Order: sequence, then structure tokens, then C-alpha cells
Amino acid sequence: MTFSTQFSSTVGPLTLEGDDHALTRVGFGEPAAPQGDATAVAEAAIQLEQYFAGERTEFDLDVEVDGTPFERRVWDAVRAIPYGETATYADIARRIGRPSAFRAVGRANGRNPVAVIVPCHRVIGSDGSLTGYAGGIEMKRALLELEHAGAS
Repeated sequence: MTFSTQFSSTVGPLTLEGDDHALTRVGFGEPAAPQGDATAVAEAAIQLEQYFAGERTEFDLDVEVDGTPFERRVWDAVRAIPYGETATYADIARRIGRPSAFRAVGRANGRNPVAVIVPCHRVIGSDGSLTGYAGGIEMKRALLELEHAGAS
């Protein structure tokens, strides 16, 4: 059974969902699953606390997400962007061997079900602009500033 909890972060509230085996969602807004404290949700909360405190730069969580093979390739490439760094949609498209698919990369990035864990906030426009983020541009900026300060 899937459970969820609200997590208060320094950049705003997050919703964590998962079960005793894997995290399935980190998102914004109200929880969709019953409130509870499944093992994966509890572990995600601990690691997110460490991340927001500047004590963690990588997550070690079992994550189970639904997505197309293309979306999964994009999410894997996004997950490989190092803490404190950014990549463009075009960079990700090249990394997955689909250099002209930068718009499709943007759509896949927007469908990322585990925000922060798969750090879609690290993907920016080719001109360096902060483009689309489900949590809002201010949250994206705050996450990047948090990481930039931690990477210094």
C-alpha cells in the first residue's frame, strides 16, 4: 500500500509518497495517497532533511516510477547531473543520443514524478534561463542557490 506525508523544506512544502520498498513520488501540493509513514517515505524524509541542511549531495533511495522508456532515459540523465551544476535541455538530449529531441526532453523533465531526487531543477534553458518547474521558478531558483552555496 502507498502512503504519503507532507515534508516542510526550506523552499516550500513537498509531498512524499511510497511504500515499504520504494519512493514513488516527490511533488508539490496535497498528498494523493493515505497519510502514513511507509519505510521509503520515512527514509526519503531523512535524506531530504540532510539535503536541505547542506549535509547531503546525493540521494540513496529506492525509487519506482512509471514512465516511457524515453522518459526513463531522460530521468537517468538528469539524475547524473552533479550537485551544484546545471545542464540544458539540449545537453540532456545529446547525452541520451537524441540531439534534436530537446523539446521532448523538456516534456519528460516536466513529468518527473520524484522532484529533487531526480533533480529536474538542474535543467535550464540554453540561454541560461530558469524555465518551467512544477514547484515554480522561485522554488527552482532556491534549490539551485542551495546547491550552489553547498558546492562552494
